[in-house]
Amino acid sequence: MERRNFLKNALGCGLAVHPLVKATGSWNAAIVKAALGRANVATGPKVPVFVYNNWSAYDELSDNVPQTEQLAMRELSEIIRLKKSGVQIDYYVMDAFWFDKGGAYREWHRQHWPEGPGKWLEGCKANNIKPGMWFSTNLIATQSGRFLEVIDEWKDSLGTDPNIMCLFEGGYLNHLAGSLQFWYDKGVRLFKFDFAYFEAVTPGAKGKYSPEQIKEKNKAAFMGMLRQFREKNSDVMITGYNGFGGDMENTFTPFRKTVDARWLEVFDTLYSGDPRFSDVPMMNIWRSQDNYSDHMVNQFAYNGLPLRRIDNCAFMIGKTGTCYYRALQAWKGMLILELARGGWLNVYHGNLELLDDQQGRWFARTQGLFHELQQEDGFSTFGEIPGNGKPYGFSAKGRKGMVFTVVNPTQSVTEIGLPGGSGVSRILYADDGFKPVMHGNALTLGPEQLVVVGFEGYAAVKYDLGVDETVRIPQSIRKLETAFSDKGSQHHITATINKTPHTDVRILFRQLDATGKPYRTWGGAPPDGKKMDEWLNIQVTQEGQPVPLTIHYDKMIWSGLSWAAGEVHSKDIDPKKPLQIDCLSAEKEKIHLEAEVYAVTY
Repeated sequence: MERRNFLKNALGCGLAVHPLVKATGSWNAAIVKAALGRANVATGPKVPVFVYNNWSAYDELSDNVPQTEQLAMRELSEIIRLKKSGVQIDYYVMDAFWFDKGGAYREWHRQHWPEGPGKWLEGCKANNIKPGMWFSTNLIATQSGRFLEVIDEWKDSLGTDPNIMCLFEGGYLNHLAGSLQFWYDKGVRLFKFDFAYFEAVTPGAKGKYSPEQIKEKNKAAFMGMLRQFREKNSDVMITGYNGFGGDMENTFTPFRKTVDARWLEVFDTLYSGDPRFSDVPMMNIWRSQDNYSDHMVNQFAYNGLPLRRIDNCAFMIGKTGTCYYRALQAWKGMLILELARGGWLNVYHGNLELLDDQQGRWFARTQGLFHELQQEDGFSTFGEIPGNGKPYGFSAKGRKGMVFTVVNPTQSVTEIGLPGGSGVSRILYADDGFKPVMHGNALTLGPEQLVVVGFEGYAAVKYDLGVDETVRIPQSIRKLETAFSDKGSQHHITATINKTPHTDVRILFRQLDATGKPYRTWGGAPPDGKKMDEWLNIQVTQEGQPVPLTIHYDKMIWSGLSWAAGEVHSKDIDPKKPLQIDCLSAEKEKIHLEAEVYAVTY
């Protein structure tokens, strides 16, 4: 579930009454082009920048890990350490809940920051790092209750929904503008806005305007405030997150025009969704998460955003529920794709202490390659839409040649052409296992594999990024024709493989609704949620005895999951005995299941 709607829905406000901003019939290509033209002059990063955001080092939404001064200062010391290894960090953003509940964005959390932010602000300044801060646009409560009290200056802006503030009436917006200036004057240079609800209306205004007029008045008021703030403070960076457009809940909804191009006149970048898992099932669950962010970047590009203006927000190495306790699992591919998508706001979230100095040097080398390319602004997408589950990638044209970052989300060895690639080439990076092969400008790569290819000057050894030995891609894979049938319920399907292979066996199953679209199940967030393997379960047996199963989706996933994947190893299978596979869902809604089975060799 899209996070901003998850928060409001938990308060009883309902998804149906809080749709994302939709394009109107009055939109046309000329209007979008004109808005983009104005935006490119006034806003947008002037050069590629690199941002650390401390969200997922703590987590007060999908977990119970608070943000504290101790935590924030620890991460500042880690930034300083990594910079010595060559990592570039230009900004440090203090994310949500830095503020005191009664302080109206002008006082830091009294318990967690008893002496205020002075030490942090000075530490950033001393190390040539620009501070940044998070602000909720107009939401003041989560499922846990109020996180901001309504001060006197805000009371005449309180909405008929008491969890959101009206932006076009009362004193809230003017006071917020004053808070931004207050922190700018103390050295803050990046302002992140989240959780925008433009349906907010005061009781007095509710009967005067239609719902569409209310949304437009809120948007116009907020845009006007940001314009004035930028005009007064020309060196600020302003970024937009939840509530400013985009279909973020899944990866199968056809692309629509949902982003109002006027946002690009006031925001430097718009983000394309919190990292979560796509609806393309994969054994490597982290590659499915990569696939989600790849898909969202394509969607926002479809909405007219230049790639450099899209914040893909995909690099999180934290130890909290918001990033599914990922830590450093498959982090190299995650970093490569964060950079290869072409955005000029490169954001790194989470526990930087997880990266040792050697890993920091690899981080810096990877960052250096793509920073050089980003400065040329020659990035584009190619191949299929990622959510379709077919090969795709990102290309970058630089002064020395081209670099292609390619993903194969399929369960097969696949070839894909690299458009524009010519001359000498070199595999710069690959997940371990299958050895990718270049023939001219055609790349052959393994199932679920990520590969980076350099051409001409970028085919030099100095750009090598090596192999990620923690990600294993099968050397071969073939689909086993397997007939699954319902076992007395659409929530339970079963099949028997009589000719059991002498290989590992990979099982993927999807949960679909009545129309055949992927259907996500939510098991809840830590600490009270259930792991997804309790909802979507694969069982493998031989003669009634369970066979050990390797899975990676056994996590509490706040964003839900529509599929499951597992493997049994050849050493645990007797090829002389039939193999029975059962796929079960505990979902209460009416759904049906589909499954596929593959023989894989590593």
